[in-house]
Amino acid sequence: MDFLFEVVGDALNSLSGFGVELRRVIGLTLVVSVLATAFGVVIGVPLGAWIALGRTKARTAWLVAVNIGMGMPPVLAGLALLLLLWDTGPLGQLELLFSPTAMVAAQTLLAIPIAAGVTAGAVKGLPSAASEQLAALSLPGWQKGRVALVEVWPGVLAAVAAAFGRVVSEVGAVLVVGGNIVGETRVLTTAIVQETRRANFGEALALGIVLILLAGAVNGFLTWMQLRNARHD
Repeated sequence: MDFLFEVVGDALNSLSGFGVELRRVIGLTLVVSVLATAFGVVIGVPLGAWIALGRTKARTAWLVAVNIGMGMPPVLAGLALLLLLWDTGPLGQLELLFSPTAMVAAQTLLAIPIAAGVTAGAVKGLPSAASEQLAALSLPGWQKGRVALVEVWPGVLAAVAAAFGRVVSEVGAVLVVGGNIVGETRVLTTAIVQETRRANFGEALALGIVLILLAGAVNGFLTWMQLRNARHD
């Protein structure tokens, strides 16, 4: 127990000394996570609506791909992107490896299937009467998708929350393509890994507390939006 109390005490001391480096790490964590979530939602939400409303055989193949992507190990996504961005790889000339841009790209790959899968489930959950009315509308497919997304707006917010939760807590992919470089590509999750390896458990716990508070604030806001929308309905 003394060890645990010592770790907690060290964590509180670390939090009280909110330094420049911690602010930099928090800022980069927010930027990378928010951008990856935004890109993932912009691509994944329309994809999920199309999967749920589509009637072609391709829809089934895309659904399988999304379900596989939802369970894809993050480190595997990072490895795939690393091979593409390596100096001698297909995209090596872009010189993006070990940069925040590469980290955003890796996390976007993880966010897309999450956003698509949750959105597809929400649209599929429409009442049968609403689905029949939607199918009877003489509208282009993209407009039907827009109408469906408006109807399941709380589900879309759930997709955003799930995508953000996936990327903000992810460590494998950003560690592989970012390299955890101090002052450049270090985010909260990779910093926690680094401090744990050094046996700086108090510092690691402090970073973990910050990460929980950050994720809780964003997801709390999204939950409030869901409840607010439900009350208006």
